[in-house]
Amino acid sequence: MTEPLIQVDGVDKAYRFFRLSNVALRLEAGQILGFVGPNGAGKSTTIRILMGMVQPDGGSVRVLGRILPGEQAAAKQDIGFVSEDMHLYGSETLDWHMRFVASIYPAWDAGYAQTLLRRFNLQPAQRVKALSHGERVKAALLLVLARRPRLLLLDEPTTGLDPVARHEILAELMDVVRDERRGILFSSHNTQDVEQISDHITFIDRGRIIDSSDKETFLDRWRRLSLEVPAGTAIPALPGAVETTSSGRLAVVTTKAYSPEIEEACVRAGLTIREVQRMTLEEIFVANVMSQREAREAGEAAR
Repeated sequence: MTEPLIQVDGVDKAYRFFRLSNVALRLEAGQILGFVGPNGAGKSTTIRILMGMVQPDGGSVRVLGRILPGEQAAAKQDIGFVSEDMHLYGSETLDWHMRFVASIYPAWDAGYAQTLLRRFNLQPAQRVKALSHGERVKAALLLVLARRPRLLLLDEPTTGLDPVARHEILAELMDVVRDERRGILFSSHNTQDVEQISDHITFIDRGRIIDSSDKETFLDRWRRLSLEVPAGTAIPALPGAVETTSSGRLAVVTTKAYSPEIEEACVRAGLTIREVQRMTLEEIFVANVMSQREAREAGEAAR
């Protein structure tokens, strides 16, 4: 069996006002892992640990078969990293950057770099300081992709981009994993982008992993049921129910464990099912985060 590109188990990292707790991640070759969380949830800290830039207080980290942080130099030869705040040399041209990166990485693919220049509509003679935000992101991605790394670590790469630039970048990322030896960890709070390209999704909030599954399982098992509740009738305990809201005789139940048996239970209890709605990944993410926060707060209050 092929070794995962990323294997993180039980990782902790404490700062003065923030803590990563028992973080676990797994990325298989040929996959795109959407790493989703609000701002300040711990996404960037986790990626820095995967890069060997931050040493965890506990747990184990293996990237491309290398144990980090001890073997980070060997691992980084085959890792490409792009973030929204990555800085290139403003006074130099994109062509200068391409020649610089090619001199460091023997795997640099000059032909692919030229293809990316055309696809991204970038001019190699243009200085970085004259590029727009979207062009700078595409330039950084070009410099990484043309190295043909096995693993891409992308930290909020599409933040602030216009829809066309986002489409261009996401299309290129989906093309990367046609090579089933490669994989991408795509960190974002933009669930629309994650839903579009990811195979597997992990939610993180306040330093903790709160859920992880393949995308289709998330979309299949989360549903919102609109119910009509006759007077004197109680809503039964439904599997996986994370939220119930009522207004008069109408109620809406959100469940993370949908099955046809749930509808049957509602009918047996005397309820009328008006609608069963699938949920977007953004709706699932928000419901998941809020239910986990409420459960944690209730647990802390009970101590």
